[in-house]
Amino acid sequence: MNLCDFINTTRPELEDKLKELVLNSLTKDLPELNDMLCHHFGWEKGVISPGIQGKRMRPMLVFLCTETAGGCWRDVMLPATAVEILHNFSLIHDDIQDNSPTRRGKPAIWAKWGVPQAINAGDFLFALANKVIIDTNHKTSSQIALKNAQLLNETCLSLTRGQYLDISFETSNQISIESYFEMIKGKTAALIACCAELGAIAAGTLIDQQKLFHRFGNSLGLAFQVWDDWLGIWGNYEHTGKSVESDLVAGKKVLPVIYALEKKGDFARRWSKGPISHGEVPEIAEMLVKEGAQKYTEKRALNLLDEALLILDQLVVNQDAGRVLKELARSFVNREN
Repeated sequence: MNLCDFINTTRPELEDKLKELVLNSLTKDLPELNDMLCHHFGWEKGVISPGIQGKRMRPMLVFLCTETAGGCWRDVMLPATAVEILHNFSLIHDDIQDNSPTRRGKPAIWAKWGVPQAINAGDFLFALANKVIIDTNHKTSSQIALKNAQLLNETCLSLTRGQYLDISFETSNQISIESYFEMIKGKTAALIACCAELGAIAAGTLIDQQKLFHRFGNSLGLAFQVWDDWLGIWGNYEHTGKSVESDLVAGKKVLPVIYALEKKGDFARRWSKGPISHGEVPEIAEMLVKEGAQKYTEKRALNLLDEALLILDQLVVNQDAGRVLKELARSFVNREN
């Protein structure tokens, strides 16, 4: 089995469960909220594209960590859906905070229904994710359900801290590479580490192994965000759907920018003069290449991926699932294909 086969096997049941949990939690007197959530998740009539619905990488990570540790992916369906619901809560709020009008090629919820109702939709998903993770006690022991809930809520705190730091970076002139990694550890890596540990918990692994799975997910999450920063400047929009202008034009303190600012060269001097226009982006991106920011960012992403894979080598029980999990991990960094 390869990653594509695994996704084709698990995705239909995952999507059905997600839809059931989200839509069955709504009352009939809230048709607009139903429309908002269907729009966000890509469940509108006639929508069948996974690109519109999202890749569901996080629940796939939960499934594969469980399988790799010797468990069965169906046994971890509720934790997997809980993290996907939580992830989508964060996307709705991120779009508001970033003033981003589109999500997956469609209008973001706030752009179509307004900020107040978009906040409500995000809050609904946040509460639902916590309800779903607690409901795992119907499928497993109360002790494991409590552990799942504690892990998810600790992750929520990390996500919030990371998002706070990310926003605070916008008005700070002195951001170190160390501060950047502390920020993405919360904003991005925390949920991916949570996915890996939830999978290990469901498989009945020992606590030391659960913590190793968490470390694996943390390194993978850091690699994912570093590579996302790379794609934001040098990626192929047709493959990624991510603009190669938005990060520079918005003045985001992504890793290539922070690295080049520390060099205090031509890029730093141009950055200090004010906002970058769309027309300047190719020239600015080339500046970053010449100052070594592109190679540095790529190397950091690949080193973090190697670190994650080395940890994973200590954890594989099911060799077939382990190979597929490695394929998934590599896809977190090579997302132009």
